[in-house]
Amino acid sequence: MADTNDSTFRAGQTALIVRIPEAEPVVGEWRDRLDHSARAGVPAHVSVLYPFLDESRITPSTLAALAALLHPLRAFDLRFERTGRFPGVLYLAPEPGDPLKHLTLAVAGRWPEAPPYGGRYPGVVPHLTVAQRAQEATLDAVETDLRDRLPFTARVRSVDLVAFDGTAWREHTSFALREPQDEREPEK
Repeated sequence: MADTNDSTFRAGQTALIVRIPEAEPVVGEWRDRLDHSARAGVPAHVSVLYPFLDESRITPSTLAALAALLHPLRAFDLRFERTGRFPGVLYLAPEPGDPLKHLTLAVAGRWPEAPPYGGRYPGVVPHLTVAQRAQEATLDAVETDLRDRLPFTARVRSVDLVAFDGTAWREHTSFALREPQDEREPEK
């Protein structure tokens, strides 16, 4: 959840994320130091939709609609082999990015009142934030360190709804994506 503004998270805010646990050994130390979302309890991830609906709007029917939207989608693999930048932000670029863009556009299409990043930025650029609100020299040093740690791959098996409770981000609900074995015909 890269946020280049000086705003802080607010209680009741939610997000849909794809956790990337394979990234933790690569970027965890940097994220702990240079990414405020890590310090607020968000694991290494790629945002699908941030911010999503206020937690007060997350009802059983909302969860059912998310499940209906997400479960038919197949799990997929990502490769992280390069970095990228936004102003003051260093991130890892997932490849291919299209499955992540598809997730974002599908959810935002279903809930147009929750555009990606509140509509502040044009387009969708899937990314795993490593450092934000940092000086260019710091970003340069982090980027140099990461070059020796890349590439790595990750399997995306779920999309997680997380909510900020006023102190930390916590998992609310996890939505599994279909694995290839889920598509086999049942044995007779």
